[in-house]
Amino acid sequence: MKIDKIDLQVKQWHEVRPDIEPEIMGLFARLLRVSNHISKGIWDQHKSMGLSKGDFDILATLRRNGEPYIMTPTDLYKSTMLTSGAITNRLDKLEKTGWIERTHSQHDRRSYLVKLSDQGMEKIDNSLLAHVENEHALSASLTQKQKSQLDALLKIWLIQFEGELDSAD
Repeated sequence: MKIDKIDLQVKQWHEVRPDIEPEIMGLFARLLRVSNHISKGIWDQHKSMGLSKGDFDILATLRRNGEPYIMTPTDLYKSTMLTSGAITNRLDKLEKTGWIERTHSQHDRRSYLVKLSDQGMEKIDNSLLAHVENEHALSASLTQKQKSQLDALLKIWLIQFEGELDSAD
């Protein structure tokens, strides 16, 4: 059986505090450490493509939304992992790079729509392929069955914090 640094920490806790169950600490320590490695791996890959995490998130959200690749800033905020304050700054930057276009809404002249430009489409399509390949590399030590099991468990756990969506969402 393989052991890691966390196993040693759990063992130490058992020795000095036999009254607690340190295995849960091991679970969270591993989860946090894996999360840090994954975040760094994804950030490094995005950076090599000339994107920030927020850039990628917005471009990918517009792309996966489907034709005509248009969303309101509010819908983008709700669909991405960015804060509402970060959206405006990020959209300003993406517009300057030519990866998005902003137009006034025909229904409400006070609001505007965000559209993925042709240049933005090319950028996200090229970046998306590299992103998915990177995710496969970052999870290479797991079998496909293990990835599916982990995904199912993490979904259960995430619903504890964020709630379940209606199937219509």
